[in-house]
Amino acid sequence: MEVICLEDDAFYALVNEVVSRINTMQGEKEEKWLTPEQAMIRLGIKSKTTLQKLRDENAIRFSKPGKRIIMYDNQSIDEYLDKNANSF
Repeated sequence: MEVICLEDDAFYALVNEVVSRINTMQGEKEEKWLTPEQAMIRLGIKSKTTLQKLRDENAIRFSKPGKRIIMYDNQSIDEYLDKNANSF
């Protein structure tokens, strides 16, 4: 038996990729807008401060439909991740 160890970020990225592929295979449409919690999981971050920093820097798109409600654009998160991906 082989044991594989992953860092937290790599594990969550893997889980997100698996969920995305399962949804695609089942024909489910990806949500356009994500909650802060969903966005943090998708980005692999644990801090709301980091999420706010990405908002402040206009790194990811967001919508504020209410005073205390903030939603994040799923496509802009994908674009941000692609833009910051490292090639091997």
